[in-house]
Amino acid sequence: MPLLSVEDLRVHFHTRAGVYRAVNGVGFHLNPGETLGIVGESGSGKTVTCLSLLRLLPAPPARVESGSALLGGVDLLRCPQKQLRSIRGRRIAMIFQDPMTSLNPHLTIGAQLAEPLRIHEKISAADARDRAVAMLRAVGINDAARRLNAHPHEFSGGMRQRVMIAMALITNPELLVADEPTTALDVTVQAQILELIRQLQAERRMAVLFITHDLGVISRLCDRTLVMYAGRVLETAPTRSLFQNPLHPYTRALQRSIPALQPKGRPLHTIPGSPPDLSREIPGCPFAPRCEHAREHCRVAPAPLRQVVGDDARAHACLRAHAGEI
Repeated sequence: MPLLSVEDLRVHFHTRAGVYRAVNGVGFHLNPGETLGIVGESGSGKTVTCLSLLRLLPAPPARVESGSALLGGVDLLRCPQKQLRSIRGRRIAMIFQDPMTSLNPHLTIGAQLAEPLRIHEKISAADARDRAVAMLRAVGINDAARRLNAHPHEFSGGMRQRVMIAMALITNPELLVADEPTTALDVTVQAQILELIRQLQAERRMAVLFITHDLGVISRLCDRTLVMYAGRVLETAPTRSLFQNPLHPYTRALQRSIPALQPKGRPLHTIPGSPPDLSREIPGCPFAPRCEHAREHCRVAPAPLRQVVGDDARAHACLRAHAGEI
């Protein structure tokens, strides 16, 4: 049974300039102990999807138009606020995108680490401090007891990201949502953070929902991958299968854009054009204007996300690929 099951999620932003369809019919499931990657260009709806599950989007202008998100029988999109607050930080934890701005500059690291324990577990200040020291050590911060009294500005970017991971995991959640946790870090620190997440996940048997625009990160960390574009899911597959044989042209274009996969001396591949304007209805495939394989019927009717014949673990939304033409 899936730990998290999302069906037909639609999130729109109602602004004076129009209605922006940021998430348009997204559905997926996540099993206990599994890592699901959500990948796509900036603006594809990855972060909005995950923030809407925890109801962290500002409303207005954001509005969940339809859908469900079941966590152990509880619909996260419709449950009372009191019940949702007992789930956030306890059963579901989140690592936000920018460690530089996600920590409160006025509070010590120890106070911020202890807060979820005091709220969800009602333990004493002394016990919360002991747990905070142990968690800082677990994420690789030396001299943890002394560093509890430090403020965020006294930590480097990589150390702040480790603190964010410690804050997310200190209550032993069932599900960790990681929103591009390595974007602001250099390559060496990025590798350390990814290894840390992998190690802690294995120890705690938690599920991970990992958001990124980097397919290279997806290949190292995720069991399954969801490819999003313009608020829609265009392909989903086990990560190994996705890399060995991408079926949707957008997935292929993303893969061709990875510098490490390109022959040396050749110009780097880029995807022509720009993502569509989400304030306008898109009648056909949203990737059609940028797709080298698109035909007229691709621009008329959108392809449904359909399972691949003979492979229940894979699905994609390309009319020509469904017809065996590409």
